[in-house]
Amino acid sequence: MKDQVEANVPLALLTAYQVGGPAQWFIQPSRYESLAESLAWARDSQLPITVIGAGTNLLISDQGIAGLVVHLRSWRGIEILDEGLLEVRAGESIAALSWLVARKGWAGLEWAVGVPGSVGGAVVMNAGAHGAQMADNLISVEVLTETGERLTLTAEQLQFSYRHSLLQERPWIVLSARIQLETGKDPATLTQTLNAFNDYRHRTQPSGFPNCGSVFRNPKEGHRAGWLIEQCGLKGYQVGAAQVAEKHANFILNLGGATAADILILMERMRSQVYDRWGISLEPEVRMFGHQILI
Repeated sequence: MKDQVEANVPLALLTAYQVGGPAQWFIQPSRYESLAESLAWARDSQLPITVIGAGTNLLISDQGIAGLVVHLRSWRGIEILDEGLLEVRAGESIAALSWLVARKGWAGLEWAVGVPGSVGGAVVMNAGAHGAQMADNLISVEVLTETGERLTLTAEQLQFSYRHSLLQERPWIVLSARIQLETGKDPATLTQTLNAFNDYRHRTQPSGFPNCGSVFRNPKEGHRAGWLIEQCGLKGYQVGAAQVAEKHANFILNLGGATAADILILMERMRSQVYDRWGISLEPEVRMFGHQILI
C-alpha cells in the first residue's frame, strides 16, 4: 500500500526485466512525511536503503534486496514556475514530460521521447539520446541525504559526464528537478521531431520482450557497445531464458522465465568476449542491486 512500510514485497514486476527477488522492506511514498518517516526508521534500524523509480535501468538479484526499498513511481507532480521553467517530481515519466513540453512549444527534451524511465532516474544516470542529455537543460535538483537533510544542488555540483552523475556515488534520493527549456518554438515541428525519434527507436531497438534498454555504456574508445558485441557473433546467444537481442546486440531480452543469474552470466559472456577480441572493457549501464550481484 502507498505510504506504508510493508515486508517481503515482490519486486520483479516493478522492473523492466521482470526478474528479481523481494524487498525485505518496501514503501511507495506519495507524501514527503511518509518518505521522511520511513527513511528515519530505516536509519534507526541500521537498514540499508535502496531507491528505485520506473525500474527501467536496473537488475535486481534473484535473492532480492535487504533493507528498505523506496519505490518513487508515485512521487509525481509538475509545477510551471515561469515560461519554460519547470519543477518536476522525480517519479514523473521523462517520456511523457517530453510530449507535454513539446505541445507547449518548449524545446530541449525531444531526445527523451523514447526513454522509458523517470525524471529522477534520468538525472541520476544523465540519460540521453540523439546527441542530447539530461544535463543540457537541468538547472538544479533537490535531494534528501542519508541524514534526512534536504539539499539543492546545481547542475555543476552534480559533476555530469556521459551516463554519470555524482548521485551514483551518494546514497541520496532525488526529490525533484528544475528544468529550463527553450520557449517560442513551433509545437507542430517539435512533435514531428518526437515522432521521428520514436520511429527510429522502434526500427532499431527490440520490443515484445522485457528488457532494460542498453546493457553496456558505449566505450570511450569510439566504437558502440552494440557493434562490438555483434562482431563477436553474440546476437541471439542465450543463457537460460535470457537472450542477446537479434535486432540490437546491446540489449538482453527476457524470453519468459529468465532469472537475474541468467542475465548476469550473459552479461559476463558479452563483456569477456569483447575484451578478448578488442581489449576494451565494457562498463554496465544497467544498475545492479541486491545480494550476490557482482559482475
